[in-house]
Amino acid sequence: MKKYIINTAKLFLAISIAFPMNVFAQEEKKDEKKQEDFKYGTPNFFRPYDQTGIGVFEISKKDWNKKYDGMKIRFGAGFTQQFQGIKHENPTAINNTGTGANRLWKLTPGFMTAQANLYIDAQLGDGIALNVTNYMSARHHNEFWVKGGYIKFDKLPFKGEFWTNLMKITTIKVGHYEINYGDAHFRRPDGGGTIQAPFMEANVMDAFATEIGGEIMIQKNGLFGMFGITNGMIKGNVDSTFKTAQDDNTKKNPSFLFKGGYDKQLTDKVRVRVSGSLYTNSSQAGSGLTLYSGDRTGSNYQNVMEVERKADGTVKSYTDMMSSGRFNPGFSKKITAIMFNGFLKAYGFEFFGTYETAKGRSKTETIERTAKQYAVEGIYRFGKDENLYLGARYNNVKSEMLYSGAIQNVSINRTAFAAGWFVTKNVLMKAEIVNQKYLDFPGVDYRSGGKFNGYVIEAVVGF
Repeated sequence: MKKYIINTAKLFLAISIAFPMNVFAQEEKKDEKKQEDFKYGTPNFFRPYDQTGIGVFEISKKDWNKKYDGMKIRFGAGFTQQFQGIKHENPTAINNTGTGANRLWKLTPGFMTAQANLYIDAQLGDGIALNVTNYMSARHHNEFWVKGGYIKFDKLPFKGEFWTNLMKITTIKVGHYEINYGDAHFRRPDGGGTIQAPFMEANVMDAFATEIGGEIMIQKNGLFGMFGITNGMIKGNVDSTFKTAQDDNTKKNPSFLFKGGYDKQLTDKVRVRVSGSLYTNSSQAGSGLTLYSGDRTGSNYQNVMEVERKADGTVKSYTDMMSSGRFNPGFSKKITAIMFNGFLKAYGFEFFGTYETAKGRSKTETIERTAKQYAVEGIYRFGKDENLYLGARYNNVKSEMLYSGAIQNVSINRTAFAAGWFVTKNVLMKAEIVNQKYLDFPGVDYRSGGKFNGYVIEAVVGF
């Protein structure tokens, strides 16, 4: 059964890659038309990059019958500039002074390097569109990087009532893209694209990754379901795998994703959404699973709770500290993760909740560990066109960690209070006060007794 599932997954990926190529080949052969020029404009079925994108999760199919009026291309961008005033400490960690391995990086108030994203969206045909997202400057790197891209089918170039009715409720996505696991990734900052995030940072255990694969999404009458298959890694990998003393399994299995839920605008002022997601991979012996370490931009808390030196004693660079304040449970070989989310918008009040549980291990472990997380957010949006907001969030992570071959339970608590002002729908000013504590980490861990607190001020442009 397991072999059958793996072979089916491989077949799905092959079809997903070959399918769009075959479609375009058929179209070109059928009628040799004059090359169509792109017009500048907004393609259909894309999430906006300004204030109007807030509260948008998966793109709905309500505008499916919108008339196709030619090929279009749109360029968008997100720019974020921050000023940070945060202090941190780890008083119970051993070797936390002088040139000790657990000495924290020295922090002072100051500006962070600006982050910038470039978005390219293209309408290639009726219901066929392409997205490419680029990181022009980020914490992890200052040079131009491509986040990923995908081709999306909201319609298919096949005649017949069956295909018409199918695509009225179905979206097919294929490429190297941000996987649709959970709903929290729709509300997190992503490099320079932070206008959709009411707070400065993602969840402490940040489930976010770009992987190669495909997904099929079905939506009807408020109900939705999704099935996807990916390679399970942030990049492509054709390298040979290797065994470890703890694990001789060298298989590179695909990751499977499932998502389902209900999203309905009950009245003009009340909307309810609930969803459940599953991400699972039984063995990844390539470069490793990256569900909780797949962000290539970095945290928006700069250099907090980071040791000053690497394991070899050399001083860390800024790019070495890109995941500041986050927690990665280290499930790089095997993982099963489940996330439940709830969203309620009533008049100006907005509630968003996350509960997540994950189980897995790395290549050098023989037993599986668990990690759990919950987060609750309350936002009040008010003013003209809800251009002002106040918010509060509490986030807790509990995880089993391995120290000297023994399991130890640790936890992290984060409390944050935020406020924002949309000067226009494209310009946002926001500020946050944050307090984060690390509990029950042993003295050998640099996070022992750790905490950081302070403020961050942010200016954002998105269009």
